[in-house]
Amino acid sequence: MDVLDPRAAEEVVDVGKVPPVARTTRLAGPAERFGPPPPTDRLRGWVVTLTLTALAALVRFWNLGFPTDKGTPVFDEKHYVPQAWQVLRNGGYEDNPGFRLVVHPPLGKQFIAIGEWLFGYNGWGWRFSAAVAGTVSVLLIVRIARRLTRSTLLGGLAGLLLIADGVSHVQSRVGMLDVFLAVLVLAAFGCLLVDRDQVRARLAVAMREGRVDETPWGPRLGFRWWRFSAGLLVGLSCGVKWSGAYYLAAFAVLAVLWDVMARRTAGVERPWAGTIRRDLVPAFGSLAAVPILAYLATWWAWFGSETAIDRHAVGTEIGRDSAFWFVPDALRSLWFYSSKVLEFHENLTTAKGPHAWESKPWTWPMGLRPMLYYLEQGGGAPGCDGRSDCLGAVMLIGTPALYWVSLPMLGWALWRAIARTDWRYTAVLVGYFAGFLPWFANLDRQMYFFYVTPMAPFLVLGLVLVLGQVLGRASAGPERRGTGRLVVAIYVGLVVANFVWLWPILNGNAIPTWLWNAQMWLPSWR
Repeated sequence: MDVLDPRAAEEVVDVGKVPPVARTTRLAGPAERFGPPPPTDRLRGWVVTLTLTALAALVRFWNLGFPTDKGTPVFDEKHYVPQAWQVLRNGGYEDNPGFRLVVHPPLGKQFIAIGEWLFGYNGWGWRFSAAVAGTVSVLLIVRIARRLTRSTLLGGLAGLLLIADGVSHVQSRVGMLDVFLAVLVLAAFGCLLVDRDQVRARLAVAMREGRVDETPWGPRLGFRWWRFSAGLLVGLSCGVKWSGAYYLAAFAVLAVLWDVMARRTAGVERPWAGTIRRDLVPAFGSLAAVPILAYLATWWAWFGSETAIDRHAVGTEIGRDSAFWFVPDALRSLWFYSSKVLEFHENLTTAKGPHAWESKPWTWPMGLRPMLYYLEQGGGAPGCDGRSDCLGAVMLIGTPALYWVSLPMLGWALWRAIARTDWRYTAVLVGYFAGFLPWFANLDRQMYFFYVTPMAPFLVLGLVLVLGQVLGRASAGPERRGTGRLVVAIYVGLVVANFVWLWPILNGNAIPTWLWNAQMWLPSWR
């Protein structure tokens, strides 16, 4: 297997400088079969992580309460912010008496409600939790990229790129649900990576102790808390939006394949049979049963209520007699309620007329159709001080320096994953496509660019893998390494500069009309 060389980062020791005897001995160890160990610069790793997290907090929380629609929520905040306030009023569950339906699970609104409880019904209150989630995402991606590449340098670059992503930035500053889905999915992915390393470490111990060949299926691996945590987190993501189920399915397949490859690398005689015999049932528990229970737990307030929508559908909306008589009435009522939500989503089509800012999934990788969240024009716009040629706007735009190279990155990643069997690119592609491909199943449905929010971290991870290869191996000559550093520095600088250029229309700052026109690079952005 060809993997990204961790020596691409400057701080990793060049194996070429190790004496031949020492190198032979080191490579002969069981652990070496499973690739390079994690970086040893733990202190520096955490300094970089926390520094970038602090920078992310500064950027995400800056003037967080602005803008509003004359003190009220903007764009789709108008759906979720009042529902979160209902969560506080009702003791944990939301209602919608006007439509008699709430179309997403409750967890995201409960997160928003925490901020409203702390700061009140204002911009800071209904956006606080989203900003926390966006900040935590940066912390996670630094640690995940560092583990994925075995490089603190590349982990830091991942954090910087995510900070400079316009989609992640805007979604961290609005009271909507997608940023919560993104942070939970990213955390679940990180847990799977730690589990992968832990499994290989346990197999390395079994190899040293001579237990690998005791049976054709290999050794038992014990309870895997990190895989359990991944299942818990991805189950909670389904409690924010049902699209978390796509990641659940993708991550479950990825985890099982990693187990097969780990047993094969350890020299297990029958790795597939060993995975089925030793790992499949525990994997089902962690990545099927646990997510279902976690999802149901997000409905705790609904289950405990007497007045939530369709809480007592059994006996009113549907009969008590059923082929599923053994299922508790509460679960049958939730199933009935969910079927109506599914019907709502299926009927949310463009046949009734397209939304002004609707987009289809093939436009998402390059961000060809962003979304306008807020617009105030003329002298009455905040900050314009009476000038007529002035406006303030918030647009959900993916930083072009990131998104406009997504297709080359995806092409390279596919080649590395297929031709070079590079597991790191495979993992990133699984995460990216789990948030992308399912939307092609029903192209008549209304779709919007903010659906890419959970895809953005995987775009960044893919680009960081490419940057690691651009840096080159530590064993490469000084001119090759210097050229690699220069290219990476120029690219990262362009991303940051692009983000700074877009800053006014990512945050609703008052700008002259000519600058607004200069920001609109493509006709499809208008």
